[in-house]
Amino acid sequence: MERAARKAARGLIHDFGEVEQLQVSRKGPADFVSNADTKAEEVLREELARARPDFGFILEEGGKVEARDGESYWVIDPLDGTTNFLHGVPHFATSIALVQRGDIKAGMIYAPAVDEMFYAEKGKGAFVNDKRLRASGRTRMSDGLFATGIPFMGKPGHDTLLAELRALTDTVSGIRRFGVASLDLAYVAAGRFDGFWERHLQQWDIAAGIIIVREAGGLVTDITGGRRMMETGDIIAANNSLHAPLLKSLKAAVAKP
Repeated sequence: MERAARKAARGLIHDFGEVEQLQVSRKGPADFVSNADTKAEEVLREELARARPDFGFILEEGGKVEARDGESYWVIDPLDGTTNFLHGVPHFATSIALVQRGDIKAGMIYAPAVDEMFYAEKGKGAFVNDKRLRASGRTRMSDGLFATGIPFMGKPGHDTLLAELRALTDTVSGIRRFGVASLDLAYVAAGRFDGFWERHLQQWDIAAGIIIVREAGGLVTDITGGRRMMETGDIIAANNSLHAPLLKSLKAAVAKP
């Protein structure tokens, strides 16, 4: 996974340095796919298929490739934060997760602009480069720094998010929107954020981050408090102390008339 991510990153960094010359096509309103995105996915698929030829793929750009073994899939986002990338903002990542029989076994999120490699394997802890990760120890919402995502043009959920922001802004230390869900989750694992929530994500946005947060001692659920994040795309991740009050605040915000 590391070898594949670093090889794909070389192309991303090259293209990031020439972002004005990138050919870009529209996938939808305010949702872009670049040559860099496509090339990175091709590199990842080639490298991972060489290492594990029986594994399948769930790809942002390329769809699903069935696994020969019928149970093992690489879930890949080659360039999370495409809009940042295309605007010259050095905050983007490659995300890779291994899912077997519906269970996330390993995850890796690589931020090439700052050379930070977040990774975890089930039962073996979470790390950034060679440093062990731990979710934060903050216990009060008023001390907490949280992250979320703002639905872009053409996506549902604007009214819901505004209600949630109104409910939280007076009770927390701050709320950030950096535009890269995988790194938001990695930052929860690293204790940089105390919590993160977002709706309508795809499984390649969150699969790697879920196991990294869990292995760092954090809690991850869907917005109802259940475990259907990969199916619904709705997610809350936080440290052990602040997950419950964050979930309660978000539920209360949505319940208000």
